[in-house]
Amino acid sequence: MGCVTAVPHPRTEAAASSPRGGRRSLAAALVLGAVGAAVALLSSRQTWSEGKASVVGGAFPLAAKGSDVTGVPAALAIVGLAALFAVFAVRRAGRVVVSLLLALSGVGIVAAALQGLNDTGALDEKAAAAAGDTSGSVEALTHTVWPYIGALGGLLLLCAGLLALVFGRGWPAMSGRYERDPSPRSRRPAKAVDPDRPEDVWKALDRGEDPTQET
Repeated sequence: MGCVTAVPHPRTEAAASSPRGGRRSLAAALVLGAVGAAVALLSSRQTWSEGKASVVGGAFPLAAKGSDVTGVPAALAIVGLAALFAVFAVRRAGRVVVSLLLALSGVGIVAAALQGLNDTGALDEKAAAAAGDTSGSVEALTHTVWPYIGALGGLLLLCAGLLALVFGRGWPAMSGRYERDPSPRSRRPAKAVDPDRPEDVWKALDRGEDPTQET
């Protein structure tokens, strides 16, 4: 007698594990995208750089928030968050485009946050206003950790976009129960028209029927 083995077929095993892998990648993309957008938005509201301006009374402390340095991270965080949820509203080529937009939003946030480390324009403007001299500039410039945290938020958005690009084809789309059913629907037989009731006559005319004909 032949020996029968119980080893599962590779294709069967891969097919069984595919839905689980799709759910994991979907959950990971949602968490990474939502956290990344939130971190980028939070970072833009925190102090990115500090310094001092020379005034008549001495050194005047100055501080600039991320939104003072650049508005790109906050704007792209909103774009990325919208793209994250739009992934489930589109299919096929549209999903690829939205996933690419999500990834590019993360790249833009990282670039803007790192570029903000070398930007002294916001503090220079505050120094000029504090000194009453347009040529005034900030001194003893230092940066906080928040630009790096903003860049981390962009990196998380980038990872979410890459997950959507790689695994997005297997993710579910929004429910189509509100979409029109293309299958033909059976028409209910029209009720008999009572010529003595004007409302029945008008309804028959709206349906394109001749109420004067007897069925």
